[in-house]
Amino acid sequence: MSDDGSHTSITHRLDVLGYFCPVPVAKTREALEQLLIGNVLEVLADDPETLHDMPLLIGRGPHHLKDVQEHEGEIRFLIEVMA
Repeated sequence: MSDDGSHTSITHRLDVLGYFCPVPVAKTREALEQLLIGNVLEVLADDPETLHDMPLLIGRGPHHLKDVQEHEGEIRFLIEVMA
């Protein structure tokens, strides 16, 4: 599930480190509603549930989950706004 996010131009960042379900997904949904088509949102989380919940959120909408990386308990999602 990686488009190699290292080459993606991140336009916005959401740090939800330290928050647990449902906060990371709810904050991501709110952030995506404020962004423009083509923007790329980087979400930083450490709740393991986001590995399951974030793809479900993105799968229900028009946006594209470009990359997911996990490193030392931190999870980084790159989401491209599609509508």
